[in-house]
Amino acid sequence: MKTQNYIVLIVMGLAFALAPTLVMARTSAGKLAKGCDEGKPATSSPTATHESPFACDRLALDPEARRRHFVELGPALRGLKEGVRELSDGYEFQFPSDPKTIAMVAEWAAGERLCCPFFDIQLRMEREGGPFWLRLTGRKGTKEFIKVDAAAWIKQ
Repeated sequence: MKTQNYIVLIVMGLAFALAPTLVMARTSAGKLAKGCDEGKPATSSPTATHESPFACDRLALDPEARRRHFVELGPALRGLKEGVRELSDGYEFQFPSDPKTIAMVAEWAAGERLCCPFFDIQLRMEREGGPFWLRLTGRKGTKEFIKVDAAAWIKQ
C-alpha cells in the first residue's frame, strides 16, 4: 500500500474513532461546553459575534479525553517536536512526518480546538515527504497567550 493511501486511511480512521469522543467532550453532564451558545458550536470565524476568552477550558473535555490530551498527547508531542517558528500572530511547530505522529497531532488538535476555541489551528504537510507543521495562531493576544500558557512548547 502506498504511503499516501496509508495516511488517508489513518486520517479517516482517526475521524471515525474521534467522533464519539468529540461528541462526549462537547457535553458536560448533558450541558453544552462552556463557550458555546445553546445549540451552536463555538467558532472563531471572522463572522462570529462572540469571542472566547483567552483561557483554557479544561472542562470542555470529559475526564478521559482531558487525561489523554494533557497527560499523554501533550507531553509526547513536546518530546517529538523538531522545531519552532515564531509568527506575527502565533507559532508553528515542526514534527516528524510519519503517519503515527501525524495522527497524534491531529488528535491533539481536535481536543485543543474544544478547550481553546480562540485558536486558529492548521496542520500542514509539505510535498515530497517534507516537514509536517502544526500552526497555532489567532486574533490579537493569541501569541501572548501561547507564550505564557505553552512556554514548554516554545522552548527550542
